[in-house]
Amino acid sequence: MWFLPVLFRNLRQGPATDPFPFGEASTPKTFRGRVRFDPQSCTGCQACAHVCAGGAIRFEEQPDGLEFTLWHNACVFCGLCVHYCLSKAIRQTDDWHLAHPQADKFAMVERATVAYRPCDGCGKPFLPASLRLMDLAFGGSSPEIARLRYLCPECRRNGAFNEKPRLPQASTT
Repeated sequence: MWFLPVLFRNLRQGPATDPFPFGEASTPKTFRGRVRFDPQSCTGCQACAHVCAGGAIRFEEQPDGLEFTLWHNACVFCGLCVHYCLSKAIRQTDDWHLAHPQADKFAMVERATVAYRPCDGCGKPFLPASLRLMDLAFGGSSPEIARLRYLCPECRRNGAFNEKPRLPQASTT
């Protein structure tokens, strides 16, 4: 009969756990859930694939761009890909609803293509730098920096060497 006081106290206080699946469960602020990818921000450095602990991230060269594939079944949600992505093209959401039937295990994939763009200088297709990366590299934005974003590395290099240096004007006093 020693358990009766504990039983009555627990009945009076109510449940101490989340009511899931019969109600909404709370998600902590720092929860690392489903990975989302923004192909517009990606620079194709592939650092995320290199540091992926579960080997869930792959990049494949395609005629129209670089194809990004992330297998959620292999992802261990460690957050290394988010940490090492300078352009912030990868982020983790608080979505933890990843339960699925075994038959759908190959559907738990996120695919996107980081599209090639023709160089403004030579027309050769390349992956342009993201705005975030340009801001990090140059500490802000200007029309000259925006122009550099759409030049391939070869044209940027040629442009830097072919420009004539501007000498200061001699004063005529």
